[in-house]
Amino acid sequence: MSYRIAAPDEYLAITGMNIKNVLITKAAWVLPFQRCTRFSVQPHDYAMNLQAMTKEKLQFLLPVVFTIGPDVNSRGANSKDPKVNARPQGGQPIHDHTHDEDRGDSLMKYAMLLAESTAQKKGSQYLENIVKGIIEGETRVLVSSMTMEEIFTEREEFKRRIFRNIQGELDQFGLKIYNANVKELRDAAGSTYFQSLSQKAHEGATNQARIDVAEAQLRGNVGEAERHGQQERSIAKINAETAVQKTDRDVERAAAEANLATQKTVLSRDVEIARIQATRATESRDEDLKKEVQIKRAAAELERLRAIDVVKASIARESKQQAADAKAYEVEAEARANFEKSTKLTDAAAYKTKIEADTQAAADYNRTTKNTDAAAYKTKMDADAWSHAAIKNAEANLQKKLKEAEGMVAMANAYAKMSEAFGGPTGLLQYMMIEKGTYVELAKANATAVHGMQPKISVWNTGSEAGSPGAGGQGSGADTAATMRNVYQLLPPLMSTIHDQTGITLPEWQFGKLPNNELARRDQFQGNDGKVNGKR
Repeated sequence: MSYRIAAPDEYLAITGMNIKNVLITKAAWVLPFQRCTRFSVQPHDYAMNLQAMTKEKLQFLLPVVFTIGPDVNSRGANSKDPKVNARPQGGQPIHDHTHDEDRGDSLMKYAMLLAESTAQKKGSQYLENIVKGIIEGETRVLVSSMTMEEIFTEREEFKRRIFRNIQGELDQFGLKIYNANVKELRDAAGSTYFQSLSQKAHEGATNQARIDVAEAQLRGNVGEAERHGQQERSIAKINAETAVQKTDRDVERAAAEANLATQKTVLSRDVEIARIQATRATESRDEDLKKEVQIKRAAAELERLRAIDVVKASIARESKQQAADAKAYEVEAEARANFEKSTKLTDAAAYKTKIEADTQAAADYNRTTKNTDAAAYKTKMDADAWSHAAIKNAEANLQKKLKEAEGMVAMANAYAKMSEAFGGPTGLLQYMMIEKGTYVELAKANATAVHGMQPKISVWNTGSEAGSPGAGGQGSGADTAATMRNVYQLLPPLMSTIHDQTGITLPEWQFGKLPNNELARRDQFQGNDGKVNGKR
């Protein structure tokens, strides 16, 4: 018997007599028939260079360093004072460790599965293999479920997930991760992914720097050329003013004013042309939308009217409607073609006007610059007059377009008021259809569809009481055989009507033989025109 004491970084695992499983303690009496094993709880670093593959099948090297050791803080139920059952003759209390193994004691798990004696180091390689196997397996599984972009952008989340997954596997051995360090990713053998990314970033920065240098040089060269040009223009201007100061000043002023007037006219014309084009495009689109709405409403009204008519009339009316739609489509296509043609002619005329104006302005400018001092004043006056006339023409055109726009607005307001007066857009549409004669055209189409039909309607009664006002109102006092008699009297005219309307003669063995008056009436009907319902 001896008293054993563990070092600060060690624990004692005692097994044997009076101990059911394992006793984990820092100091204890070791009795005969008991065995005491020391095991260290110092954490160790496990550095690995894992080769993993991402979700996109990209291989890379993942350098990691984990600091792992026994979990001394998770003692579970064994963290409390053990229950003392008895004190034997040797003076050592007896502890009940019957259910300690499965009560959350991490040191007990470690002692039972992985602990080794300090005198025997043969199990260190075994522990390292287990830990590295768990780290490699969990890391590869996690990396295979993530993309390379997720690993880069969510580095902290990636580290937490690795820590959580590996810790879950190490808990069953009583081990704990004290630190996890994920280093920079590197290319695997035969892969240049990260090298290409780095080269791409480097080349991008280099190219951007070259672009910045080129832009700076461009600004310097342009600025230098502008300064030289300004210097030369100043010298030429001084020389010209010395020679013919007044004449040159008047010519330059006239040319500048003429050029300004020309540019103003050109810009005004371009703005006006653009505005006219936008207005025409808007009007064209508005007309198309109105036409589509009218066509859909007319189609809906036509469907409602079509449901009232008989099947044959509906078929004929649909044929007429299809013909009308084809004609309307032809009219619409012709109108669209005419509109496109007019638009292109207008654009061509505007372009021709612009070219002529540009040519005229250039000719005026050249003629003005070449004239003598005597013609300078006249050129200036002509330019002023031409500019004034152009401005007046532009203002006149503007007023014309404004009046047209006001007319369109007034027409739209009038339609809006008519819509309110008729109770909404539906009432206005009905009014316009009445005004345009749409209902008359639909009525004519329906009349044409049913024209030429000769429907035959047969009316008969059963018995002498059918025509009297009190027929069928006598209740239970009437003849009890009246119902059967009426049904029997119904069969001959019904058979005759079926024969007249369809040309089918029902067999006599099934419905009986027709009386002589019905045969005579049928023969008379066939002798007149020999026609049945629906035949010509």
